[in-house]
Amino acid sequence: MQDFAAIDFETANYCRSSVCSVGVVIVRGGEVVDRYYSLIKPVPEYYNYRCTQVHGLTAADTDDAPEFPEVWAQIEPLIEGLPLVAHNKSFDESCLKAVFKAYDIYYPGYEFYCTCIASRRRWPGMPNNLDVAAARCGYYMNNHHHALADAEACAAIALEIL
Repeated sequence: MQDFAAIDFETANYCRSSVCSVGVVIVRGGEVVDRYYSLIKPVPEYYNYRCTQVHGLTAADTDDAPEFPEVWAQIEPLIEGLPLVAHNKSFDESCLKAVFKAYDIYYPGYEFYCTCIASRRRWPGMPNNLDVAAARCGYYMNNHHHALADAEACAAIALEIL
C-alpha cells in the first residue's frame, strides 16, 4: 500500500464520540507528504481520569478547541480518495462513526485497514502494542498516545507490512 491516510483519535472519556484530538499522516507514493494534528472539543464534554492518564489531555486543553465538524472540514480534503489506516481500526473507525452521528453528519463509509491485525498476522505471538509494532518496523516512538505520533507510527507500520 503506497497511498493512504493513517489516522489516530484520542478520547476524553469512554464515549466513542468524545474525540479530543486527532492525528493524520498522508502517504502518497510510499512517502509521507503531509501531517495534520488538532485538539477537538469532545462530545460529551468531560474527561475521565483514565483517559487523561493515557494521553495527558484535560478539559483545559480543549476548552477553546474547535468542534469536530470544523476540524473534519480541514481533514476531509487531505484524505479524499485515500483508504484510512489505523492501529486498532475497530477503535478509531468506531470513534469516527460515533462523532459523525453525534453531529448528525452523513458518514460516507471510509475504507479502513488495520495495522494491528496485519502485525498479528506478520508476527504471531508479538505484543500488539503500537509502540512495539512500530519499533519492529524501525520507528521508535517518543510520545505514545499523542494522536499525531500514533498516526506516524501507524503509517510506518503500514508502509512496512501492508
